[in-house]
Amino acid sequence: MLPIRLRDFVEDPDGWLYAVSTYDNEKNVGCVLRYVPDDKGERIGPSGQRYLKYDFEDAYRKIAREKPAYAGLVQRIPVGDLRRVLKPDLEISRIAASHPSVKKLLNLFRLPPGAVGCTGSLLCGLENESSDIDMVVYGKHWFTAQSLVKRGIADGRIEGMSPEMWGKVYEKRKPEIPYEVFVPHEQRKWNRGQIEGTYFDILYTRSYDNLAGAPAGKGEVLGKQTIVATVTDASLSFDSPAVYSVEHELVSKVLSFTHTYSGQALAGETIEACGVVEQHGAERWLIVGTTREAKGEYIVSRTLLGE
Repeated sequence: MLPIRLRDFVEDPDGWLYAVSTYDNEKNVGCVLRYVPDDKGERIGPSGQRYLKYDFEDAYRKIAREKPAYAGLVQRIPVGDLRRVLKPDLEISRIAASHPSVKKLLNLFRLPPGAVGCTGSLLCGLENESSDIDMVVYGKHWFTAQSLVKRGIADGRIEGMSPEMWGKVYEKRKPEIPYEVFVPHEQRKWNRGQIEGTYFDILYTRSYDNLAGAPAGKGEVLGKQTIVATVTDASLSFDSPAVYSVEHELVSKVLSFTHTYSGQALAGETIEACGVVEQHGAERWLIVGTTREAKGEYIVSRTLLGE
């Protein structure tokens, strides 16, 4: 079986569906509960089964209450317990066949087979009329898709983000930076847009040949700190966690576990980052996103802001 990757979905013995949120899944899959069969649920699967969608906090409470063996920083399901694995890259043809907007995005990207997929409710067959499109692009192909989104917006094949949409994104994320700082950072990421009025993201996931070395586990917590550092490598800045190698007297990497600060800075730029410092072997990493909403934690590019 192919390795289970970030943004796959898995199903447990009771038919509960989880979004995979880690790369270290050889024995126990790191994931977060998203959908549970429930006759009162608003989502309807291909077989007619109704499902209830769980947000982050409710998912953790339900797992703690009903499946404590899976509980942790993320839910951990033994591979032997899995009933099914849903892979965005393997299911994309099925999804595109019944979703015209996904098909249009595929035609725009024109990436090799296995380089692109679709996750979230569309992958699970649980979408509704308000569902967004969560496109997944793997490895180096993500940067090709990013340039195509930029070009597609410029030539009108993709709708850019309106001020109203930016406002909704800002309200949803609730970041620790002002709106007028948030938007310039987001505008240059070229990882979202609208197609026929449907909002979409392009989400980065590592290719199968680059899974080794993905950050795993929690280090010794040394305390909260704000640093100013130069980014030396941002090639994994759209991954989850986002990784920035930096030049700094104490910290070697800045990691963001919140999507808000992925792609936040380019190599060569000076960043200001506030988070929690952890010891990882001989290195110290600054972790941003130690809580769901990353309260009091942030990354900004001082270079972008002209500081």
